[in-house]
Amino acid sequence: MKTKSFDGTRRKAIRVMAGGASAGLLVQASRVMAQQKMSLAQAQYQGSPNGIYSCGNCSLFDRPNSCKAVDGEVNEGGWCKIYSPVD
Repeated sequence: MKTKSFDGTRRKAIRVMAGGASAGLLVQASRVMAQQKMSLAQAQYQGSPNGIYSCGNCSLFDRPNSCKAVDGEVNEGGWCKIYSPVD
């Protein structure tokens, strides 16, 4: 009895489809986030940093005074609960 050799084509196709679906979900999530920003109150924004954590070193901060996820004006020295450090 001869076993079939597996060339990996089907596995590669599944990986590509899964990767494409993941990328699509990320793009869609970022669009929704841009459209539905949190209020300052929902984000529990405060005008002072939380220790070493501040808007100025958050990946969501848009200089000079806005945020990709929070609606309204934010201070570079502020902080909120959705703080995401820059890589």
